[in-house]
Amino acid sequence: MILNRNRSVNLVTLKVNVPSIMNLKITNRFTPELPADTDLSNATRQVYEACFSYVTPRTPSQPKLLHVSSAVAELLGISSDAIESEQFLTTFSGKEVLPNTQPFAMCYGGHQFGHWAGQLGDGRAINLTEVEHNQQMHMLQLKGAGKTPYSRNADGLAVLRSSIREHLCSEAMFYLGVPTTRSLSLMTTGDAVMRDMLYDGHPDYEKGAVVCRVAPSFIRFGSFELFSARNDGKNIKLLTDFTIKHYFPEIKGETKESYLAFFKSVAANTRKMIVQWQRVGFVHGVMNTDNMSIHGITIDYGPYGWLEDYNLNWTPNTTDNQHKRYAYGNQPDIALWNLYQLANALFPLIEEAAPLEAILNNFAELYESDYMDMMMQKLGIQQHSRENTILITELEKVLQLSETDMTIFFRELAFVKKEFSTGGAISTINNAFYKPQEISKTILKAWEIWFKRYLDRLQKEIISDEKRKESMDAVNPKYVLRNYMAQLAIDTANADDFSLIDELYTVLQHPYSEQQQHEKWYAKRPDWAREKVGCSMLSCSS
Repeated sequence: MILNRNRSVNLVTLKVNVPSIMNLKITNRFTPELPADTDLSNATRQVYEACFSYVTPRTPSQPKLLHVSSAVAELLGISSDAIESEQFLTTFSGKEVLPNTQPFAMCYGGHQFGHWAGQLGDGRAINLTEVEHNQQMHMLQLKGAGKTPYSRNADGLAVLRSSIREHLCSEAMFYLGVPTTRSLSLMTTGDAVMRDMLYDGHPDYEKGAVVCRVAPSFIRFGSFELFSARNDGKNIKLLTDFTIKHYFPEIKGETKESYLAFFKSVAANTRKMIVQWQRVGFVHGVMNTDNMSIHGITIDYGPYGWLEDYNLNWTPNTTDNQHKRYAYGNQPDIALWNLYQLANALFPLIEEAAPLEAILNNFAELYESDYMDMMMQKLGIQQHSRENTILITELEKVLQLSETDMTIFFRELAFVKKEFSTGGAISTINNAFYKPQEISKTILKAWEIWFKRYLDRLQKEIISDEKRKESMDAVNPKYVLRNYMAQLAIDTANADDFSLIDELYTVLQHPYSEQQQHEKWYAKRPDWAREKVGCSMLSCSS
């Protein structure tokens, strides 16, 4: 059956289109304007000359709503009454399909750990529909709602463990001020899912779950790469023109200049996102090109983590433990590497390497400038000086001499006053050290030298200590979603206690506030979590 890409398709499905009480304004653009897979079966296969395949979410046996982000619901125009409705449950668990919608899975490829992996696609994600509210467009996507043509040898499902991590982290990142996808809801399906958590040959059944993710779109670098790898110039142009038209409307025309402007915007947004990752100590863990959004937002939360001790070489991903490609300190370089792959994919539209190379070459210079500005803010320094570069470089070195908690160090640093001695300053941040007894001899001397330089620098600042602390507290979070915190929520949820999910969600909505009632979450990683699975060791199934 040959489908007209501008014509809708009536799917044969057992799902029921029920009248909506959520009053969502359905405004689909992706499926009517881009080419669809002509095969309507849900068999795993290679899909050519298509941006997506129509699919139907799997029917869960006994869905149960565990948590909702009321802020995301409001973003979509969903009322509190609608959240409590049966339709909310059935829609965002995948049990029923919204009227006038046709769910679909996206087709894309990608480089995984530096190697071209070919077709990948939405293996366990199904896009429900696009909605409009307050002149903003949002794509709604279920993660863990069943098999798609891109599931390869997998089942397309998700477990409660990984779904809790995604739901909490999406919202935590938003409130930290980091560009990100959002999460509307977290539900269990009532079905058991087999998973080998650490890929060590010991699979076990876990509770199944579904998360509803929200983003402007889920278009990735790999969406363009797959067409390029297949020499499908027609569809590279279709997808690029569509993306510019709807998501970069300030760019006009379908010319080489407009395609360059598009790439420049993607590079800029990606750079800004990475700076924010580094600011809060976030490590994505699996920066494959299929996990890079063209919007410059964080996407696909799997084996992520926050730095506990300031270790540039740390990665939370067990798969990456040997080579540490995606370690914290490598994230800016990997972002640039990924942009090179996107540039290669867009080259057929531009046919000139020089302007693309100019944008790429400028990335590192602009990043360095943005990074220095960000670090100055973290240190409470407003006046630019050549001394700042030395100050920041030396700090990065001394932080690694002994395990030093990144989050606590920067938060406590705001208490240092201009008139402090070096000893007084070191005492102020003492709580950040995992092994305070190590801060002696050469390590202590290094800290004394750095604080002498820092205090001298503060003396040159016009701003008062009080104002400086206020500005530092606005960029140095007190609360981040440490892996041990997420694991505690997972452990209690597996025992059918979901209260900790809501407690952490509440805390993480105000990461820069003192929140004395939640002070227990302002703490270094406990010793029991140092080597615990889910706290230090995570896999892509996480």
